[in-house]
Amino acid sequence: MNRKERRAAEKLGRSPMRSAAAAAPGRAAPDIASLLAAGETHYGSGRLADAEACSRAILAAAPEHADALFLLGRIAHAAGRPDLAVDLFARALRGNGRHLLCLLNHATALHEIGRFGEALAGYDRALALAPGIAEIHFNRGMTLRALDRTSDALASFERAFSLRSDFAEAVCNHGVTLLALGRFEAALASCDKALALRPDYVEALHNRGVALFSLNRFNEALASYDRALAINPGLAETHSYRATVLQALGQFDAALAGFDAALGIRPDYADALDGRGSVLQALHRPGDALAFHHRALHLRPDSTEVLNNLGCALQQLKRDEEAVACHDRALTLRPAFADALHNRGVALRRLKRLDEALRSFEQAVAVEPDHAKAFGEIASIVNAMCDFERRTALAADFAARISEGTVGVFPFAAVGTFDDPLLQRRCAETFVAERFSAMPPPMWGGGTWRNDRIRIAYLSADFHLHATAQLMAELFERHDRARFEVIAVSYGIDDASAMRARLVAAFDRFIDVSAMSDEAVARCLHEMQVDIAVDLKGHTEDARPGILAFRPAPIQVNYLGYPGTIGASFIDYIIADPIIAPFAHQPFYSERIVQLPDAYQANDTKREIAELTPTRQELGLPEQGFVFCCFNQSYKIAPDIFAVWMRLLRAVDGSVLWLFRDNEFAVANLRRAAEAHGVDPDRLVFAGRVAPADHLARYRLADLFLDTLPYNAHTTASEALWAGLPVVTQLGQAFAGRVAASLVSSVGLPELVTHTIGDYEALALRLATTPALLDDFSTRLAANRLTHPLFDADRFRRHIEQAYLTMWETWQQGAPPQSFAVAPGA
Repeated sequence: MNRKERRAAEKLGRSPMRSAAAAAPGRAAPDIASLLAAGETHYGSGRLADAEACSRAILAAAPEHADALFLLGRIAHAAGRPDLAVDLFARALRGNGRHLLCLLNHATALHEIGRFGEALAGYDRALALAPGIAEIHFNRGMTLRALDRTSDALASFERAFSLRSDFAEAVCNHGVTLLALGRFEAALASCDKALALRPDYVEALHNRGVALFSLNRFNEALASYDRALAINPGLAETHSYRATVLQALGQFDAALAGFDAALGIRPDYADALDGRGSVLQALHRPGDALAFHHRALHLRPDSTEVLNNLGCALQQLKRDEEAVACHDRALTLRPAFADALHNRGVALRRLKRLDEALRSFEQAVAVEPDHAKAFGEIASIVNAMCDFERRTALAADFAARISEGTVGVFPFAAVGTFDDPLLQRRCAETFVAERFSAMPPPMWGGGTWRNDRIRIAYLSADFHLHATAQLMAELFERHDRARFEVIAVSYGIDDASAMRARLVAAFDRFIDVSAMSDEAVARCLHEMQVDIAVDLKGHTEDARPGILAFRPAPIQVNYLGYPGTIGASFIDYIIADPIIAPFAHQPFYSERIVQLPDAYQANDTKREIAELTPTRQELGLPEQGFVFCCFNQSYKIAPDIFAVWMRLLRAVDGSVLWLFRDNEFAVANLRRAAEAHGVDPDRLVFAGRVAPADHLARYRLADLFLDTLPYNAHTTASEALWAGLPVVTQLGQAFAGRVAASLVSSVGLPELVTHTIGDYEALALRLATTPALLDDFSTRLAANRLTHPLFDADRFRRHIEQAYLTMWETWQQGAPPQSFAVAPGA
């Protein structure tokens, strides 16, 4: 209070007291007024023991003396005993219920010990006596906020600074309350108003940083925190919040230093411990992160945020069962925690518990309808489970969310759902813009250099027994070492397989960066003066596009791993071919199109096919009858394509459909769907996972491979063709739906490419019912397999190297990336 207000309060509060009790007989009455004055003097000078002695001397003579009880309550409060102070103030108020200062101190002590409802009642009694004192409204607002009555608190703070225009604390806490209400622009205005009143007000600077961070104005938030710390470097909370901003900016090393600064001030600061763990996760050090999350959880065992972050670290370590348990604990405490529901769903999906994962994602979206990650996961799981009814129902909502472009859905879900390349580009660009909204300046600043050989770095998590490796291994081995230096940048697992050993031997340098941050990997590439960085992951699981977001190389390329545009300005080229990406399709890609003359897909001609072919009986197939085959993953099976397959089974007596057993939910749903189409579910036969050579051998038992749309067979199509099995496909609109057409054309069988679903069905039926026609295609495939471009590994190597050389020459000439086609035979 200011002096004038204090005098007013004292005038209101000092109404006549009860008379002091008479002194004991034979004992002189103490001079209560003198003792009280002496006690106040001692209290004001910080001599609490002397002040207490005076109070107790008064109370010995007059046990219910209100002023003495009030003074003793203040002494208890100052000594850190608000619980005792509450009782003493209550006794004083029994003697004088209109003692304003006592009412205020009593309410403040009640607030401190968490008895907020009683504190509020105390402030209301004080306001009945003195409605024009700003501090009472301010304290009332603080208590209302503690009671989560934020709108009422806001009104109290507004009343406080309307009564006292220079009341910076009220203005600042008005801003804090607006933050709690999610009104970030208004909160920022309140903080600025408080700072206009008091420029060195560190709490206002801190809260201003919180508002700016919430508005994604990260650099301004950082500046606000820096101003606060320049005034008071001992603010642990501000160091911690500042570190969170640095983390959002991708400056992880600086963020670690910020959390360390906070912990240097407050070693038991749970939020800083948890934040440091989250940064270590971002730095791909989940093992180190665990220790910090555990320490934070020890301090705050009921913190749902810490439990969620601990679960995420366990997920990074592939300890998904433990992660689920962690998220379950968080959700027991906070059932409507959307991020924990989403993260729990991810762990359950990886455990193949798809039904539970789906429910978890659905709950996340029910809590937070704009939770894009959870919605994308719902779409992906519904597709993977072959729940055709849900898939159809979701598609319109999914398309609308992408079109709105307000939140970033994981783009791979769109590729598996829509044959609309513009919609896919919109999805990718929104996702990238959201994820990389605050990146530092590019490492490559536009200059040129010349290495002895063109230095190519391939970036992937799949340098082990994986479909990408099975396609690319021979290219890595065949690269012309006189012109190219070839580097593997691996951020995936080492599965100790023969493929891993082969890949390690195939590169000039094989660098495992799995424990390095995106920035550290980018810095490594830049310091190596990599000319061309080739991203083999795009937007697929375990991808790390953040590495190339730092722009470490002058030429950055999207190839093979992701069938579509990455939607990022930091990717220059996408490698395709004339069928997959005609130049007229340039509007569908943020990258410049590079067309190889044949199929864009690399292939490994060293892939072994087991000599021994199992019998049909051994694999559950009928000894007689036509075998339609599709070993694509279940998420690629769309309802309209499946309907065609069922019509084919009804039209071809004794035929069966041989599918890949991706998950048991898909098996059950596909069997039910077959029955709904009037087909005996037993005519669907499911193949399990086997070793690559055995998998290729079993293609010999099939008669015809039926492709899918909107997402074609890619690796599976080349596998079928390599094993000698013809593939019927339909040409789609988007990249993922045009790959099989490219592959079968490149092996000399363009007649197997159809352009409508009706033509696709008609051709498949003709082949299944005209043995001579199918035999002709099988014979041609056998003859073409080693003579046509698809499996000519050295021809492919020459073409892609020419593409790299053209990209390099364009850069050397100082020209921007531009689309081009590689000439056949280059």
